[in-house]
Amino acid sequence: MTSILLAAVLAVVQTDASEVARVESQRVLRIATAPADTLAVTIEGEGEPIVFVPGLLGSAYGFRHVTEALVARGYRTIVVEPLGTGSSTRPQDGDYSLTAQADRIGQVLDTLGLSESVLVCHAIGGSICLRLAYRRPELVGGIVSINGGPAERAGTPGLRRALSLASFIRIFTGDGFVRGKLRDGLRDSSGDPSWVTDEVLKGYTNAFGDDLDPVLDGLKEIASAKEPEPLVPNLNRIDCPVVLVVGSAETSVGMPDAEVELLRQHLPDVEVEEVQGAGQYVHEEKPEMVVAAIVAFMETATTSSNR
Repeated sequence: MTSILLAAVLAVVQTDASEVARVESQRVLRIATAPADTLAVTIEGEGEPIVFVPGLLGSAYGFRHVTEALVARGYRTIVVEPLGTGSSTRPQDGDYSLTAQADRIGQVLDTLGLSESVLVCHAIGGSICLRLAYRRPELVGGIVSINGGPAERAGTPGLRRALSLASFIRIFTGDGFVRGKLRDGLRDSSGDPSWVTDEVLKGYTNAFGDDLDPVLDGLKEIASAKEPEPLVPNLNRIDCPVVLVVGSAETSVGMPDAEVELLRQHLPDVEVEEVQGAGQYVHEEKPEMVVAAIVAFMETATTSSNR
């Protein structure tokens, strides 16, 4: 993940026509959770809501295949990009702890008038959603986590080292080099890398814009953020069902078996579903499997609530 993130924050690309067309079909809100903290929220559809929380590299774009399919099935999809990611703001000296990120997601749900929502999260977004589930249990009806485990902090040592060199690397390397590194990183994290096209590379980096300094600064803040409380000792407080969708392919990036076992041991209600042949980005490689898992989860939740 380190090489992927480093390359992504250094790349500068432009939106293509197909992505513009998709953006025009969406409602993009800017919801303030503090004077300098504004989260980008992308909404599609009009039915029962499903809330998405991407990881550090993600944005609404990364979930496009899944959200489009769910909207076609009559659901309303809501993608909330955490502070410092995607198109959300990157304030200096902001609180980028995963706990604070969870609280902000809660504020967004309050603003939208949502409760008992099903959350779909990816990578570090899983830790954010798990924290929200025990801190604001009335807001969370269930979690579908895509390779997202009980991370205790966003910044791994490797990520922090990479970001410390980012400004230097940016001076001496060009756009072609960093786009190539991003492509390599995404492919290395995939079981089937065919989804990593030039169009996808543009989509993943478009939200960064032309000024990369705030992007780098924001990721450095995220990487160095300290948590006010640990997650694992609080997992047993989560009383909603959790489905963990894990790619089974052996890649350079993946969810460690130890994290899967932690969730099995500490969550009262957890189910693990392996997706054969997929890597870190299951929603890109096999979006139909993620859609099926979410729809099954929603139908089960609806059946249970009607009893």
